[in-house]
Amino acid sequence: MSNVAGKAYAMNVLTPMRPRRTWFNHFLFRAARALPERLMGLLGLSIIHFARWIIVRRDQWPDLGQPPEQLRNDYMIFCSNFNGTWDQYIDAFADGLPSGLDLFWYGATKYPKSIPISPFKAYIRANQIDTGHYYNATPGAAQRDIKAALRVRAAVLRLEAAHAGGPEAFRAAWVEELRTIQNDLGSPGFAPVASNDTARADLNRQPLVRRRWGGEDA
Repeated sequence: MSNVAGKAYAMNVLTPMRPRRTWFNHFLFRAARALPERLMGLLGLSIIHFARWIIVRRDQWPDLGQPPEQLRNDYMIFCSNFNGTWDQYIDAFADGLPSGLDLFWYGATKYPKSIPISPFKAYIRANQIDTGHYYNATPGAAQRDIKAALRVRAAVLRLEAAHAGGPEAFRAAWVEELRTIQNDLGSPGFAPVASNDTARADLNRQPLVRRRWGGEDA
């Protein structure tokens, strides 16, 4: 069981909500969509790939053939993918958007507020559901690596166009593009091991990856 694939971590948190508060959370989510500038603390966190809050009412759970469930609560699902460790993400989230987190989890039962951080981390840990399968198409690249690669690709395409202008024009274009993208020329690769559990999960996954995509053990 691992929530990690390459450089990315997948988080899923399921928190109960009193139905009488659900309407207010719906209102807050609509307001956040209409006023995205209020989320700049979240949008500015480059470690985050994706973050979404979803409200599931107690009568909206899928019917998979089981008897009807008699639930007392509605639920909110929080899904996110990010780079770095669990602690780094929670710390950055709480620092960047403390009031926003408190609003988004306003209706959550026993929510302790995002500050101080220790009760907030304990709450997230208690309600987190481990990710049994997490596919990452670019395991050796973080979000910033991919953006850097796209900038390098755009520069190469501009150089291709400049080639038609002759050697001097190409040399000037080369120097300018190299100056612009020199910080984007690092090599992607796997980050240091975040935990021994993660390292063991990656090792156990390798035979399946090699059988699927080819490699030494194929």
